[in-house]
Amino acid sequence: MTAKRPPLVMIHGAFVGPWSFGNFRTPFEAAGYTVHAPVLRHHDHGMHPPRELGAVSLVDYAKDLAAFIDDLDETPVLVGHSLGGLLAQMLAAKGRARALVLLAPCAPWGILPSTLFEIASAQAMMLNGPMWNRILKPDYDVAASASLDRLSTPERKRVFAQFVPESGRATFEIMHWGWDATRAAHVDAAKVKCPVWCAVGEHDKINPPGTVRRVAARYGKRASFHEIRGHSHWLLGEDGWQQIAAAALGWLDAALAR
Repeated sequence: MTAKRPPLVMIHGAFVGPWSFGNFRTPFEAAGYTVHAPVLRHHDHGMHPPRELGAVSLVDYAKDLAAFIDDLDETPVLVGHSLGGLLAQMLAAKGRARALVLLAPCAPWGILPSTLFEIASAQAMMLNGPMWNRILKPDYDVAASASLDRLSTPERKRVFAQFVPESGRATFEIMHWGWDATRAAHVDAAKVKCPVWCAVGEHDKINPPGTVRRVAARYGKRASFHEIRGHSHWLLGEDGWQQIAAAALGWLDAALAR
């Protein structure tokens, strides 16, 4: 008799919404998991979010998600992509995860960048003026070169058409954590007691392998790190996403069995 699966919560990344898991969730549901994909605050207003979005903190996102999780019947597995991967770590440190599947996760407070691209990107953001209290609009050229670069042009345009604005404050807390006196992106790794599966694409520029490897190292023997050949940041929809989902699902079943 197959053991009952815990609920599974998929947490989307910046500039997108739950739709980003449209395909990726299917194998987990087929395996018997009840999948939830909540929307982050103000990410359900299309290109016209309220002004308040600009000042929303990572802490606000995490509090909303914690309230969602607390309404579930049991502690869930968390699957987080990019920004969602950082939020998943923050929640796990609060005891709200049975296991973590981190897909190209943003790094917590204190983890140094491993590439010049990360440093240059952070500097470029600051050159556009104060960002910590304003709404950031999605930029096709940035997405096409750094996030959706492994998609065909028609698919890239289709996916980008669904992008939405993001919080400048949350982005600042991730990219410029050294200047964030509140340490919003901080994760107490010692309090993350659950198993962690950490995957990143070989060609990811946003959260590159070297940085994500440092994320996994924070969790010691509890973590399993995987650099996926031929992939970039959009692990949820690049050709071969099915193999990534299958690998995560296989690991998850084994981790829960233990």
